[in-house]
Amino acid sequence: MTSSKPMAECCPPPAEDSPDLRPVEGSAADEELAQLAKALGHPARVRILRILVRREACICGDIVEELPLAQSTVSQHLKVLKDAGLIRGEVDGPRVCYCIEPRGLRRLKALVGGL
Repeated sequence: MTSSKPMAECCPPPAEDSPDLRPVEGSAADEELAQLAKALGHPARVRILRILVRREACICGDIVEELPLAQSTVSQHLKVLKDAGLIRGEVDGPRVCYCIEPRGLRRLKALVGGL
């Protein structure tokens, strides 16, 4: 059974959706890209991002079902991605539902594109 919900139900749009005008080159951008790359430095975290992008929905328990990892390990990977600003987690009763953080993903794409 799936516990996906439409994005609007548990991951409201970010408060700020203005364009990110920070530079994609320079030492600060290099440091930022290195931090984001570190967050993506494990295949399970890349897979989690792919799952969330593909579903375009808020996912509560499904992530664990799609990965051959223990729930506690998946939770650690989700924390790394959330701390990096690539995903958001919203409390939904006893669960936390996760979805892509669009601004963080756009920034990652811009930084990689600036290489």
